[in-house]
Amino acid sequence: MTQSVLFFDSGVGGLSVLEQVRLQSPQLNLHYLMDDAAFPYGVKHDDELSNRVLTVCLAAVNQLQPDLLVIACNTASTLALPLLRQQLTIPVVGVVPAIKPAAQLAGNGQIGLLATPATVTRLYISDLIQDFAEHCKVERFGSAELVCWAEHYLHTGVAPDNLYDHLNPWFQQHPQMSHVVLGCTHFPLLKPLMQQLWPAIHWIDSGAAIARRVATLLTPQADSTGQLALHWTSDRPAPAGASRFLQRLGPLSDSRPLVPPAGLQPSPRTKTYT
Repeated sequence: MTQSVLFFDSGVGGLSVLEQVRLQSPQLNLHYLMDDAAFPYGVKHDDELSNRVLTVCLAAVNQLQPDLLVIACNTASTLALPLLRQQLTIPVVGVVPAIKPAAQLAGNGQIGLLATPATVTRLYISDLIQDFAEHCKVERFGSAELVCWAEHYLHTGVAPDNLYDHLNPWFQQHPQMSHVVLGCTHFPLLKPLMQQLWPAIHWIDSGAAIARRVATLLTPQADSTGQLALHWTSDRPAPAGASRFLQRLGPLSDSRPLVPPAGLQPSPRTKTYT
């Protein structure tokens, strides 16, 4: 019997994690669920988000019956991981900014943390720095714009014009930064552009580490390549950018919305990409 993994994120960011799992464990069936009805998460209150993530994920696990759940979103992992682990009998894996490996690679140098404004100010980030990067100087940069630009880039293929202007003052202010942690799962989608603009920087994300963790928790029984599926929570058509991304990894066996539980209202959104 082929085992399956459900990946959850507010938008397309978790696809960067799913891709790494696909590369390391191609036999697994992979479901991707994007809560686009409530995108973006970064502007919402913690209580609202933790309740929504818990409710949507429990409903999705009940419908799809995966063997493992990956919360492929830093914000959702911070707020809802303990609650989900209490409620579910399957393993639940969250994402943590890759501060530890960045600090190990940088030695006594200077590293950067690029994440959402909410993430860079959370106490758990300070705890990670204290535990694993005390020997480094860590510079933080919070950006909500990069989340939306990553969504736009995946859906349209058009690079944001102001990416350089947005980040380069930070790099000029800290010229000794050698390694930058991409502390939001959306940001690796922009890594090809970042590598072109700042080729001297080593960009580090947590996708490969999550893939290794999934591989230790599941032992695929099938010899064939697993199936891929796409799900979303809005009443809009299938997200075309996410569909194209997944189809680069293999054909889609399923593509359909999952209706959020009653009582969860969609959030207003300024831009829709299909």
